[in-house]
Amino acid sequence: MSILKSSLTRRAFTALAGAAMIAGMSPVASFAQDVTIPIIVKDTTSFYWQIVLAGARAAGKDLGVNVPELGAQSESDINGQISILENAVAGAPAAVVISPTEFKALGKPIDEAAKAVPIIGIDSGADSKAFSSFLTTDNVQGGRIAADGLAAAVKEMSGKEEGEIAIITSLPGVGSLDQRREGFLDQVKTKYPGFKVVVDKYADGQATTGLNIMTDLITANPNLVGVFASNLIMAQGIGQAIAENKLGDKIKVIGFDSDDKTVGFLKEGVLAGLVVQDPYRMGYDGVKTALAVSKKEKVEANVDTGANLVTKANMAEPKIDALLNPKVK
Repeated sequence: MSILKSSLTRRAFTALAGAAMIAGMSPVASFAQDVTIPIIVKDTTSFYWQIVLAGARAAGKDLGVNVPELGAQSESDINGQISILENAVAGAPAAVVISPTEFKALGKPIDEAAKAVPIIGIDSGADSKAFSSFLTTDNVQGGRIAADGLAAAVKEMSGKEEGEIAIITSLPGVGSLDQRREGFLDQVKTKYPGFKVVVDKYADGQATTGLNIMTDLITANPNLVGVFASNLIMAQGIGQAIAENKLGDKIKVIGFDSDDKTVGFLKEGVLAGLVVQDPYRMGYDGVKTALAVSKKEKVEANVDTGANLVTKANMAEPKIDALLNPKVK
């Protein structure tokens, strides 16, 4: 190759490279193509969180954003989630979407993370004011919906809104679960004075513990007429105890969230109802909001993603069916 030709080739390459750099800085360049927005859930093995991840995955595809799907394998692994958050932030993403496992423990880690990248919260809160936006079910209202559903089921069974009832919370210190408990107990106190809460227990986040607690309750509280299981894992365990003891017509249970097992219990009359959120929307809109924040766009500080009471009577309705059968893959 001649010196002249080589020189021309180098000049042409330099010009092309310069043009590419200018194009890269141009406003019309595709901002989203090189954007990474990790989503961190509480438990990657849970069907509920798999729905959240499916929504986030769909948003990533639609928006051209890379969305790493992260999370521990148990909602009780608080330290594991903190480490995942720290590692995600170290990768310098455009933003992070997270559902904190525990309100107090995740406060400072989220404060620290938000100094480096925007943090979008979904589902459960944390002791932090650093969220750029927060998308969740109104969990206090979700608890009220559960109380109304339980009252209706007990009245249909006995003709009265009264009797001994229980509430089983999956884990202590989880913002969303504490709010559901608060809403349930407040609604019972103000609207259903005929109910007496005889058991208000916390479990350890395991379905087998919910099963054992409910089995003990059946023996210790023969007059029990209703139970609120405040998340999917507890609904699974408590539902299993009701099924094994064939007590669906004597003890009415309202669960929270759904999967194949709890929907099966609902069809069989083992569970009287499920308060169902929209986890797919949380995942999708969480990523969409994170992208907007990373582009300095204005977003809502708080977004209510909604909740519905599902019963055997309404589960075939199109809106409810879509919530019970989300597109996970």
